[in-house]
Amino acid sequence: MLDNEKVLLTDVTGRDGFQMEDWVETEDKISIINEIIAAGVKRIEATSFVSPKAVPQLKDAKEVIKHLNRENVSIMTLVPNVKGAEFALESDVDEVNVVVSVSETHNRKNVNKTVDESIEGIVEINRLMKTGGKKVNVGLATTFGCPFEGLYDVDRVTEVIKKLTAQGLDSFMLADTTGMANPLQITSFVKGVKADFPDADFSLHLHNTRGMGLANVIAGYDAGIRNFDASLGGIGGCPFAPGATGNVCLEDVAHMLYQMNIPMDPDLNQLITASKRLERLLGYKLPGQVMKAGLSTDLHQA
Repeated sequence: MLDNEKVLLTDVTGRDGFQMEDWVETEDKISIINEIIAAGVKRIEATSFVSPKAVPQLKDAKEVIKHLNRENVSIMTLVPNVKGAEFALESDVDEVNVVVSVSETHNRKNVNKTVDESIEGIVEINRLMKTGGKKVNVGLATTFGCPFEGLYDVDRVTEVIKKLTAQGLDSFMLADTTGMANPLQITSFVKGVKADFPDADFSLHLHNTRGMGLANVIAGYDAGIRNFDASLGGIGGCPFAPGATGNVCLEDVAHMLYQMNIPMDPDLNQLITASKRLERLLGYKLPGQVMKAGLSTDLHQA
C-alpha cells in the first residue's frame, strides 16, 4: 500500500547509459550529469573505473568526476576490482557500487569469474573502501532471471546475499539486468529478501526491456523499496545480455511518482529539458515517453 514515503531516485545515466553509446565527449558527459544534479537528483552513479580496454566509453572517469557539481549530491562509481576501488578513493567519491551476478553463467560472461570468486573480490574491495570511510553497495545482477539460465526462485538470491552479509556488507541493489521481471515476481522477491535480511538496505535497478518497468517500480514501492535507479531518457542496458535494452526512464518514473503524490526530489520539468538535450546530443530518438508527450497535466488549446 502506498504511504507517501519519499522516494530516492538514483540516476545511472553516466555509467549504465553512456557505457552503451559509441562515445560521448567528456564535456558533454559532465554537462548532462550536472544538469541532472541541478534538477535536484540527490544520488548519481556517474561513471565506472573499469578497464579502458573493456569499456573505452568510460575511459574519462576521473575527468568526469573532477568537474561535477558535488554539493547536495552523493556521487557513486562502479568499480570492478581493487584497482578501480583505488581510483575511486583517489577521486574521493562518496560511494562505490560493485556487481556480482546471481547467475553463474552471466557472471562468467560479465567478469570471467565464478560467483564465489566475485564475492571474494567484493570483500577485498569493501575492506579497502572502509579504510577511506566510503560506502559499498552490492549490485546483484540478474536477480530476477538470466537469459542463459532462465527464471529461478528467490532462494537463489538469498543464498548470495547470505554470503555477502556474513562478510559485513549490508547494502544491496536488486537488478533486473535483462528486463525479465514482472510485478508479481518483484513483490515476491522484495518481500522475501526484506524478511530474511531486515537490517539490510535494498534498492531496485530495473530495465524496461519488455515494457514492465514502471509497473515493476510500483510493485517494488508497494513491497517497501524507496530507492530506484533510472537513466535520463531511458538509455543504457547490459552489453553482456542479449536484447537487454535501456533502464527505466528517469523522467517517466519521476512523472509517475509526481502524479501519484509520492514525494521525491527532482524537478520534473528540468529533467524533461535535460532529456531533450540528451536526445539532440546522441542524435536518435530516446525511449522516454514524457519527454515526447509532456506532463499529463499539461493543457492544450482546443
